[in-house]
Amino acid sequence: MGIFNLNDSAEQDDAPRPDAAKPSEEAAASPDPVEMTPPRADPPMLPPQPPPPVAAPPPPPSETHDPIDVDPLKTLELKPKLIEALSTVYDPEIPVNIYELGLIYDIDVDATGLVGIRMTLTSPGCPAAQSLPVEVKAKAKAVSGVSDAWVDVVWEPQWDMNKMTDAAKLQLGLL
Repeated sequence: MGIFNLNDSAEQDDAPRPDAAKPSEEAAASPDPVEMTPPRADPPMLPPQPPPPVAAPPPPPSETHDPIDVDPLKTLELKPKLIEALSTVYDPEIPVNIYELGLIYDIDVDATGLVGIRMTLTSPGCPAAQSLPVEVKAKAKAVSGVSDAWVDVVWEPQWDMNKMTDAAKLQLGLL
């Protein structure tokens, strides 16, 4: 036998089966228990809460130094070495060194080898605001012939992408 029994006649299908209960007898014999569950109460909807404030990185040191008495010969001697050293410092978010990014505004050297560097950051909220100036100072002091170095972080003129070299723009796919 399969799903359909083609050998049986229609008469047999209409005949009551002895083991089948009548619908009225079935309902009377075993009533279905109705399970009552209380409606689900959703928790009250609270207005969306704003995310907790993210602490902004502390601003870079605002200490500024008096301009140094620039020695043109000492500057001519040390500036290429300083540029080479500063070209090894990278902004952690941008794969270009800070010199090519245009973050170094001035490098001055006096007769004693004191180096003064004016630099900026890509934005006042830069996550590397504390680490970059410290790294710049350390790299400058490591150059042979430098007696000491200071770094001033300035915000004027404000940095923009026009301060980048063509090499930096090329590296970032902007050319």
